[in-house]
Amino acid sequence: MLIGYGRVSKADDSQVLDLQIDALINAGVQKENIYTDKISGVKDDRPGLEHCLKALRKGDTLVVWKLDRLGRNLKHLISTIDDLNKKEIGFKVLTGEGASIDTTTPAGKMIFSIFGAFAEFERELIRERTIAGLKAARARGRKGGRKFQLSKAQVRLAQVAMKNRDTSATELAVELGVTRATLYRYVGPNGELREFGEKVLKF
Repeated sequence: MLIGYGRVSKADDSQVLDLQIDALINAGVQKENIYTDKISGVKDDRPGLEHCLKALRKGDTLVVWKLDRLGRNLKHLISTIDDLNKKEIGFKVLTGEGASIDTTTPAGKMIFSIFGAFAEFERELIRERTIAGLKAARARGRKGGRKFQLSKAQVRLAQVAMKNRDTSATELAVELGVTRATLYRYVGPNGELREFGEKVLKF
């Protein structure tokens, strides 16, 4: 069975779905099997697409007018079509840059695998840039990762204060602007350093 999906970016009727619906029907999709959305493609919540994906069964083919009607971005697109492939559901694009994609054919599967390779390449580049950025930041004395809620001076103050049995951990936490639980991640009840406290003092 052919299942169609169409989308326009605005819900104010300044764009209409007629062109996409007509193209889907001409491609053999029954009108009652066409799902639509009037919403931006970057939105996570697309009820029409959600219902469309739930309606698809093994052996069906999802048909869209253009490639950009389906995915929010390349990563989302690759992920969605990969899920369809795993469920033995085909995917076909009618026009535009992705018109050669038809995963029900050997040639279409090959083209989509190239898209997947580009997506993997993009992820690897992002990972490499992130690592390089962190190394450059460390070389300049900056540290990447989670920011600490207490400074070195505050940790030292907390150590001294907690060694005094009259100190209220709750009151000290309020004074430092953190929760009692957070305070205890840095300093123990007797002023001993804990994991976070040791990390702060090493930086």
